[in-house]
Amino acid sequence: MKKMIIFEPAMCCSTGVCGPSVDKELLRVSTVINNLKNNGILVERYNLSSNPQIFVDNKEINRILNNEGVEVLPVTMVDGVVVKTKTYPTDEEFSNLLDVPASYLKAAVKTTSKGCCCRDGCC
Repeated sequence: MKKMIIFEPAMCCSTGVCGPSVDKELLRVSTVINNLKNNGILVERYNLSSNPQIFVDNKEINRILNNEGVEVLPVTMVDGVVVKTKTYPTDEEFSNLLDVPASYLKAAVKTTSKGCCCRDGCC
């Protein structure tokens, strides 16, 4: 299984639902990562304000930040290799980079058999 890590700029939260307005891109990324997690795929996220030490400890991220500044964030790594900078992966890129089907990015819809809400599926 591939390992993805996203190094994010400093922000108060990673969900995009804090502050006066919702950041739709952060909300999309949070939703995709949550859906991947529900399918057994772990994507790590590190926020510069919450986890500054990992930015120092990761030699490649440290080098990129020293050369290009924080404007390069977010930076996405897969298996230790930088695969994207300055923007989050698209849904298609998440799927391709992690070698997972696109269905893993979407929430599973739970339905009962025959579409009714009775316990055994028969009303």
